Amino acid sequence: MNTQDVIYTLRTQKGLSQDELAEKVFVTRQAVSRWETGETVPGTETLKLLSNLFKVSINTLLGSPQQRICQCCGMPLEDEILGRNRDGSINEDYCQWCYADGTYTYSNMDDLIDISMGHMVNEDMSEEQARSYLRKMLPKLDYWKKYEELSDGGQFEAFKKQLITEINDLHIDGMPRIEKLNALVGKYVNLEYRLPGGIRVKFLDDQTTYLGTQLESEFGGERCFGVLANMDFILVCTYGKDGADPELVLYRKR
Repeated sequence: MNTQDVIYTLRTQKGLSQDELAEKVFVTRQAVSRWETGETVPGTETLKLLSNLFKVSINTLLGSPQQRICQCCGMPLEDEILGRNRDGSINEDYCQWCYADGTYTYSNMDDLIDISMGHMVNEDMSEEQARSYLRKMLPKLDYWKKYEELSDGGQFEAFKKQLITEINDLHIDGMPRIEKLNALVGKYVNLEYRLPGGIRVKFLDDQTTYLGTQLESEFGGERCFGVLANMDFILVCTYGKDGADPELVLYRKR
């Protein structure tokens, strides 16, 4: 689709009239009408407002003229996995796993490669081939080329180490010590727990990126421990295969 069709489709999907859209992005109804007839396209600042309003990239608003990839991990970027800046606006250069709320989540390329292995190794690509590919490709991406400029001087890594210490100090029976925490997007780990009285509750925001990991229980069996945390809380649970039958072990405010 071209820009005029994209704007029309997004506006109608959101149930907005041309007047209502114009008010939200500080233009006239006539300006919206001209966009949708293809007479003009929004300016740069208006495209930013439309991007935040519709939760899509400027690339999408312009008809997706090019396929973008995350400038940290190399993953193809779709609107639903774009990272967010501190003010909640979309960042079109990074995915949610590599950039969350204005924070870069990886400071070690080897850690990123280790995480990526699970998504790349298959019958057509061995682990050795995948590692070789990533070691050649990642240094070409903006984040790793500009690491000294973009990194936070180790503050985020220090925060992760603090979280790991706090979680290990809980001494939960059957749960191994944690060595690493990875970036996890809420919608993929937002399990529903049954509380006393039969109430079912989810504790996470699908759009937020958390730190977490999965650990095999020291008691054996098929159930695993899941750990999730951020600045505000620590959550520990157990579950079966593919997150089945989750049970909340601990939810603690930090």
